[in-house]
Amino acid sequence: MKVRKDWLLFIAGIVWLIAGGNIMHIGLQAAHGVWHFVSLATAAVVFCLFFFLIFGRLVGKHTHRILGYHDEKVWVFKFFDIKSYIIMAIMMTLGITIRKFHLMPERYIAMFYAGLGAALLAAGAAFLYQFLKVDRGQFKPFVKA
Repeated sequence: MKVRKDWLLFIAGIVWLIAGGNIMHIGLQAAHGVWHFVSLATAAVVFCLFFFLIFGRLVGKHTHRILGYHDEKVWVFKFFDIKSYIIMAIMMTLGITIRKFHLMPERYIAMFYAGLGAALLAAGAAFLYQFLKVDRGQFKPFVKA
């Protein structure tokens, strides 16, 4: 199925929001409702590292790549490039393996997943922001690629 290339930004936003919500949910479940200052601070550090150093830049990179497609309509799965699909598969496999085989204590999973989930949610929101700007003809890059 092909969609207008600007709609790939919307699709990417929804995918990242769903992933972020799922990861955040896992983190909050692992916390068993008990949060301390150190837990919250660690989750905030994880959020900052992932969003500002990785995901925020990816939003800019993918936005420029998507809007640079020559065709007005492109395949719906082109919101990611091949490298991103491979990285996503590796991250999911590592996360599932770590949880399934209890390779980390749950308190660490809680802090890491809460921060990572929040960063994914923020990236999803950033993609939706880009979509709205492009759709209104007011595109300004969120982050330079």
